[in-house]
Amino acid sequence: MNQNADPAELGRFNALARDWWAPDGPMGPLHAITPLRLDYIQATRPLKGLRVADIGCGGGIVAEAMCRAGAKVTAIDLSSELLGAAQLHAEDGGLDIDFRETSAEALAQAMPGRFDLVTCLEMLEHVPEPSSIVAACRTLVKPDGEVLFSTINRNPKAFALAIVGAEYLLRMLPRGTHQYEKLIRPAELATWSRDAGLAVQDMTGLVYNPITQVYRLHPTDVGVNYFMRTCPAA
Repeated sequence: MNQNADPAELGRFNALARDWWAPDGPMGPLHAITPLRLDYIQATRPLKGLRVADIGCGGGIVAEAMCRAGAKVTAIDLSSELLGAAQLHAEDGGLDIDFRETSAEALAQAMPGRFDLVTCLEMLEHVPEPSSIVAACRTLVKPDGEVLFSTINRNPKAFALAIVGAEYLLRMLPRGTHQYEKLIRPAELATWSRDAGLAVQDMTGLVYNPITQVYRLHPTDVGVNYFMRTCPAA
């Protein structure tokens, strides 16, 4: 079975592995927003004791945060270099995280209905078939669990802020991190979720003020970065 991955994307992220954990490095924005991501993840229930699958974990920033909050985390990615960086950093921190180099679809086949929570953050916009990832997340989650996504909207505002602004003007992210045509409108993600058997519970935006350099969650502004909380449909 062909993996749902873009070799160019994997190569781009593999090249970032060495500096992934540098707070002022190329992935600095991910470090900056992780406390907000953790707040959103725990908005409905605490992580302590939950079994969590983190899909597209990259270098493990969110996986570590969830583990420190008390979750039992299985974290997967197809970037071997990033997984290596994630494993080393977690071991240095004394954290027990089950890192696996595998796809969401393969994990879903191996561990259906095993997780209280499935997170897929800043990943869907980097794969050829995001709807397949959404379906795999639905297979992985327990009937009373939750699946959380975050991604970037596709509209002129998102192009101006997330690509031109963040990558070219402010240089917050490496150029080429995002391709406009791969960005995902909330309506598209909601449709893929419903088609997979997930009911949308909430959408919340993540906004950035370039003057104060502060990120915050916003209950209605999903024009650029946004979260979507879903659960298995009844």
